[in-house]
Amino acid sequence: MLLTANNSVAIFQWGVVLGASLAAALWDIRSRRIPNVLTLPLFAAGLVQAAMFSGWDGFKSGFLAAILLALPYVILFIFAGGGAGDAKLMAAAGAWLGLNEVPAVLIFVSLFGIVMALLKAAYKGRFFEVLNNIQGMIVSFFLFVTLQGVGKAARTALAVADHGQDGHATERLTVPYGPAIFAGVLCAAIYRFISS
Repeated sequence: MLLTANNSVAIFQWGVVLGASLAAALWDIRSRRIPNVLTLPLFAAGLVQAAMFSGWDGFKSGFLAAILLALPYVILFIFAGGGAGDAKLMAAAGAWLGLNEVPAVLIFVSLFGIVMALLKAAYKGRFFEVLNNIQGMIVSFFLFVTLQGVGKAARTALAVADHGQDGHATERLTVPYGPAIFAGVLCAAIYRFISS
């Protein structure tokens, strides 16, 4: 690949996002949270650099990408008790990378998140239970998005995930999502530079 000005900017942008997501992953493993001191300045700087390198169109692309990458994690935060730091980190990544990179980042991060959840479930002897819960959350999400007033169905499905089919409370399996974000962003970056 011939190094052009556009490629230099893309390498810089991906480098910042990879470095920040690695820091977030390590922080999340250690403390089970991704702090605002990392995500909020990263988000703001992402929008500033998007405007600097690409003007108003770059700012719009970064802002819309931030919304699209954060939205699934905001929904998880609201309905399933996911981490708000995950959503903020994904928004910051979108601000830096822009709309063109949203599909690859979202797909790879989601895949790594699912794999990590299933590996932990297998380790805890709850693989099929968690697999059923993931399926229920996906179905509930699509029902919520496509139909009016189905939020109750989504909350009911998530309550079953928390309490099991028999209604007894089960220990909630959680994984730090920062490593999944880092791994997904890394794979998306590799994919982007191999395919260009």
